[in-house]
Formats: sequence, structure tokens, C-alpha cells
Amino acid sequence: MEAATGAKNALEMGTQTRTIAAEVPAAVAKHSAHVAQMYKHGGDWAKITYEDMGTASREIALGLLDLGIQPRDRVAILSHTRPEWTWANFGTVTAGATSVSIYQTNSPEECRYVLEHSESVAVFAEDEEQLAKIRAVREHLPALRHVIAFEPGSDSDGVITLEELRERGRGRDEAEWQQAAEAVKPEDPCQFIYTSGTTGPPKGCVITHGNYAAMRDMVLGQGAVEEQDAVYLYLPLAHSFALLIQFLVLDVGGTIAYWQKDPTKIVPDLQEVRPHYFPSVPRIFEKIYTLATSNAPDAEQLEKAVALGVKVREMQQRGEEIPAELQEPFDQAEEALYKNVRAIFGGRVRQGVSGAAPIAKEVLEFFYACGIPIFEGYGMTETSTAATAQTLDSFRFGSVGRILEPMEAKIAEDGELLLRGPNIFEGYYKNEEATREALEDGWLHTGDLAHIDEDGFVFITGRKKDIIITAGGKNITPANLENGLKQNRYISQAVVLGDRKPYLVALITLDPDEVPGFAEQHGLAPEEVPESEQMRAEVQKVMDEVNAQVGRVEQVKKFKILPEDLSQATGELTPTMKVKRNVVAEKFADTVESFYSS
Repeated sequence: MEAATGAKNALEMGTQTRTIAAEVPAAVAKHSAHVAQMYKHGGDWAKITYEDMGTASREIALGLLDLGIQPRDRVAILSHTRPEWTWANFGTVTAGATSVSIYQTNSPEECRYVLEHSESVAVFAEDEEQLAKIRAVREHLPALRHVIAFEPGSDSDGVITLEELRERGRGRDEAEWQQAAEAVKPEDPCQFIYTSGTTGPPKGCVITHGNYAAMRDMVLGQGAVEEQDAVYLYLPLAHSFALLIQFLVLDVGGTIAYWQKDPTKIVPDLQEVRPHYFPSVPRIFEKIYTLATSNAPDAEQLEKAVALGVKVREMQQRGEEIPAELQEPFDQAEEALYKNVRAIFGGRVRQGVSGAAPIAKEVLEFFYACGIPIFEGYGMTETSTAATAQTLDSFRFGSVGRILEPMEAKIAEDGELLLRGPNIFEGYYKNEEATREALEDGWLHTGDLAHIDEDGFVFITGRKKDIIITAGGKNITPANLENGLKQNRYISQAVVLGDRKPYLVALITLDPDEVPGFAEQHGLAPEEVPESEQMRAEVQKVMDEVNAQVGRVEQVKKFKILPEDLSQATGELTPTMKVKRNVVAEKFADTVESFYSS
């Protein structure tokens, strides 16, 4: 009942505009005195009001117009998640231009691809590090006319500083901003977001203002974000998930607290910001799970505490009275475990959402038992971020939730999930063939295999292109095995391979944060850990546990612990930490082949 009320309140207090461009000035006017943004500065959290954020966005929009930026021109942003990213994004779309996202971790050549393919006429670059990438490839970018720097550094030749751009904006009539924003139509492109490219070159998804406005309304109807909520944003704003969160928070007058670009600061940040809502990716929740369970004295006791917590909280959610024989041990577990885990998140997280990749059911059950509902959702850049959602009064572990209304879903004959609705993207920029493959009669072919149960909950069972077909003809989804392996605190990544081979094998990487502790415990140097018998025994133990849960043909027979973790810098991961399976298979082809020749 509470979730339904929250959804109703969120819709009533929102700006409910037909475009994101119109939403920005409307939200600034409505929530002017509220805190819009927080960022760490000099050891403290600096705060920016909606009025000040609106001023920055307006001056940037008018500055872009003063540079000659035209409606539908593409303006790119190459930066870490920070307040200026949001200002540049809001300034771009309210000026009538189209914002193009570039991951801050991209190489110069990857930046070139996006800028060249999108024909961006301007780019916002964060600092000297990002400017260097632009300089390295600028001669190949004839359409690029302006480079604007948040922090220009010592070499600012040919670069416009953000302050200079804002000063140009101050010289124009403020009324132009509202006029430019109101001139934007729902069918106009709002964002170009380039897919991560797990199976080839990135494709530029064209997402309109109408797509995002529809998506915003659909998610607000679920009550995830409420009035003046604080949201901790670790996700890169170049990703569609983070962009949607930004638009949701804007609509309800909430506060975005931006992370500090340092993974070790995430937990301290959570404890200081004390967010109400925490969207992230599985890897972050898995790391916090490892932290929370690392000192558990007894695995059996922990398992019992999780089972008890889930049972009692489900009863509470249904409004049932808790019998004394459950309440007493629940209260004991509350003092010994649950409240300490909630404290890691700051103590007031109402809900978290995990997206971008699968997450193990065991992790979700653990946090739910501790009073932190973290729900797995599903969506794609092509759905303007989301397609399913779960709420406190309607969820199912192992599922990604129900289809967001008014979307439609169906399962094709081959098991593929198809989606249709007002949030489905327009197509891929300059790629009609790929657009035709993705969209057929208005239905988006997701590429994901799924089934929908009798209550409407969607279960993703695999990726069509990731299905392994063994030499014996058995179809196997590797993600299930990989998720099981990654529950071990020491395992960072697990890549299961074996297409057209007689059995499955796995490449394992270790969590760099956990290796030093293991090394000290076993009297090893950290660099010795991957090849050590002690670590091999640890991995074999979890491998045996995972194998015991599946049939013989689905078991992993051999594995290799790699000396280094996978990363985007070395090409094996996307910016959202998805494994590029084909890249890994090719890079370690000799290792994989040795499994079968020995």
C-alpha cells in the first residue's frame, strides 16, 4: 500500500512535461530552494540549489546558442559523473540540441568513433586528461567546431572554458532559454547513447524527448523516487540508467549526490550522504555483500539469519502478525547483523536497484533480510533504460519484475523477449540495417531469452548470442554458472566457455581488493596468489558447489586463474563492466585450447 501511495504522490508532484527540455525550467521554478546537487569539496559536501543549477544550465544553453549551435545539432559530453555533466546535459537539451554521451574511460580512438559517427559539432571535456584524448584525434573530426572544458588546465589553446561559455550566455536575453526549451518537440532527439559494443562497434541509439518523458512517467508510477529524496549516483552519466535517474530526481525535486571518482569512497560516501535510493550495478552490491559477510563467524548461522529475515519481512509486508518464536530470534539478528548492514548504506535506504547485468538471487535475499530491498530491474538503452520494475508490494527474487505499463511484451517462438511501447527508441543513427533487425512492426527484439510467469513476472534466462552449444548439442546459459562462481569473495570475474566443445571450462580473475588479505593469511606475496595452490583450492571449492547444482553436462570441468583482472582499459569489459565474451575468448584462445588438448 505504501508503494502505491508513493507512486501516486510522485506523479502528482512531478512536472509532467512532454519533453525533457521543458522539464528542466519547470523543475527549477517549482523546486528552486531545494538542494539539487551535492558533491565532495574539501572534505565536506557542497550543496547546489535548483535555482543555482538552473542558472548554470540556462547560461550554458544560451552560450551554446551564442556559438551558433542549431536545433538537433549534436553536442557531446566526455566527463566523469559530476555536477557540471548535468549542467552541460540540461544546457544542451534546453537549447534544442542533442546530447551525446561518451564514457570517461573511453580511449582516444573510442572517443573519435563516437564524435565522428555522431557528427558532433561541440564537445564538453572534463579536464586535461579528457582534453588530451580530443587533441589526439581532432584532425579526424571535421564537424567538431568547439571544445569546452570544465577544468581546462595549463594548455587551453583552442579551448573554451566553461566559465567563458557561461559568460557568453549571460550576455543574451534570459527569455530565450524558455523559448528554446518550449520549441523542442517530443519527436526531437534528446540523447544519442552509444551501446557498449559487447559484440561489435557501438551503435548510436536515438532516444527522443518523448521516449524519455514516457519512461520518466512510467517509472515514477512505481514510486521508486519520492519528493526530495537523496540519491547517490555512482553510475556514469554516459549510461542510460544514470540519465534516467537524473531526469527522475529532477522531476520530484530530489537531490543527487555525486561520487568522488574513487571506488574506495563509495561506502564512506553512502554513510555520509545517507541516500533514500541507490541505483547501481551488480558489482557494487556484490562488493558490499562481501564486506558485510566477511566477518560472519558461521556460514550456517548466516544462512539461518537470512532465511529468517526474508520470512519475517515478507510477513510484515503482508501485514501479518509475527509470532513470538520468530520475533525473538529476529530481534537478536537485528542487533547482531541487520542494523549493521543497513548502516553500511547510511541507514535510510528505502530501495536500491541493480541493473545492467544479472545479479545473484542470494545477494538480493541477503540485503532484503537486512531491511534493504534491492530489486533487479531489466531494460536496455533501446527501451530508454527500463522495461520492467519491482516494488515493495510486488516483487519476486530471481525475476526482473513486471513489464512497465503501458508497455507490451511477448515471447517469440525461439524464446526471445519482444517489447513495444512509447519508450522504445527511434532507431540506430546512420544504421538502417541494424534498425530493421532490432525493430519489426514496432516490436523491439531484445536479444534476451525470457519467460513470463502466470503473475506477469519476467525471468531472463540468457542472451541469444551467449548461449553455449556443446559438441553434444546441449544448450547452456553460462550466466547462471558465472553468477554462482562470483559469489566467492575472492572471484572478480568468471567467464564460462565451451561452444562446440565437449565440455565447459572457465577463466577466473581475482578481486584485487581481496588478494592482499588472502596473501597475508597464507604467507604469500600478492603476485603469487593467482598461481598458488591455496587459491586454486579456494576456487575449486566454490566450483564444486556450483557444479553440484547442475547436471553433469552443464558442469565446468577445468578452470584457469588469470594473473590480472579483466578491465575496460585492456578491452575485455564495457564501461558498465559487462564482459565482452568474444574478446575474452579470442584473447585467451591458447589458454582455452590447452584445456582440450591436455
